[in-house]
Amino acid sequence: MIELKTATEIDALREAGRIVAQALQAVRAHATAGTTLRELDEIAHTTITDAGAQPVFLGYRPHWAPIPFPGTICASVNDAIVHGIPNGRALTDGDLVSIDCGARLQGWVGDAAITFSVGPGRAEDTQLTETTAQALADGIAAARPGRHTGDIARAIGIVGRGAGYGIPGPLGGHGVGRDMHEAPFVPNDGPGGRGTPLRPGLVLAIEPMFLAGGSDDIRTAEDGWTVLTSDGSRAAHVEHTIAITEDGPRVLTLP
Repeated sequence: MIELKTATEIDALREAGRIVAQALQAVRAHATAGTTLRELDEIAHTTITDAGAQPVFLGYRPHWAPIPFPGTICASVNDAIVHGIPNGRALTDGDLVSIDCGARLQGWVGDAAITFSVGPGRAEDTQLTETTAQALADGIAAARPGRHTGDIARAIGIVGRGAGYGIPGPLGGHGVGRDMHEAPFVPNDGPGGRGTPLRPGLVLAIEPMFLAGGSDDIRTAEDGWTVLTSDGSRAAHVEHTIAITEDGPRVLTLP
């Protein structure tokens, strides 16, 4: 069931989103060579809990997962697209890192993700991250009343396909509210004019994921969580939670 939120509820979602943005900023600031993914996870956890919120990833277990997720953030490095488990791996200069983070405040959830290079980034990684960020901006711009989730998908797909990147079909955005994953699913590629109608009060996580190798194929690591590119190429993932309003999209996960 798709639940439309009131203006007051969207304001509450904005406060949860602000905390997520703060956690991502803190993680980004500490992501230098030699820092472990587990240390980044601890920073995010402290930022969220000090703000009076709760991490929503920690302990999350969908039906397909072998274990509850053991971290506050998903930390996906290089060929990992999403759902990377924050472990003792130490970052090195040149790593491409995607951090996904969610928090619940007074029952409402924020969800966002960033991708960045550690130290001096490779030119091809910079192009990948900038293109993925542009796709997110275009997807958000398409999120207006009277349109459909397919219009968001088309806007994202035009950018990714135009750059020659792969787009994993099973992965995409989703509704957000009191739960982290609500209806509807928001694909990252496909024809416009289809899917769920966009109406004021609908809150969505829009999250492009592009694969540098050009293939759409993905695989799951032995940990049962981490999703990897099948060809070993690098991936980028960025995300904002937005609300559809009469005046257009409102981004809820800005700092």
